[in-house]
Amino acid sequence: MNSEPIFPTLPARNLNGRALTLPAAFDGALNIAIIAFRRWHQALVDSWFPYLDTLLAAHPQLRAYELPIIGRQYTLARPFIDGGMAFAIPDPAVRNRTLTVYTDVERVMAALQIPSAETITLLLVDRNGRIFWRATGPYTAERAAGLERALASLLR
Repeated sequence: MNSEPIFPTLPARNLNGRALTLPAAFDGALNIAIIAFRRWHQALVDSWFPYLDTLLAAHPQLRAYELPIIGRQYTLARPFIDGGMAFAIPDPAVRNRTLTVYTDVERVMAALQIPSAETITLLLVDRNGRIFWRATGPYTAERAAGLERALASLLR
């Protein structure tokens, strides 16, 4: 889509402690970035993973990430916040795909054309930051079908 913004360069850290710079550090040729702004968004994020786990198994070049976007004013509390999240997630693979970003939340929202922080946003993005698909909210079959159409057109 030509009208789509470019995913901005963002410093991130996974819950295993590895520092990354996004979008270049995404591991997949294509990546699903699930952007969350509120603690209660975790249930919305989790609604996608039964479907995404199947999709990821079918497409080895595809990866999925959870990106909690947290205000930069909480940077000093990062060890406590990230540590609490990591403690609650026993699976190292899930900790590896959960990338916390402490930044200017409004700047990220503006750069990605996200109108509201009241729900999650999903983006299909490559390592260069090109965005090919977007959706908001919890998993639905209709939203999943949109993602599948976007993948089919890119993976021909």
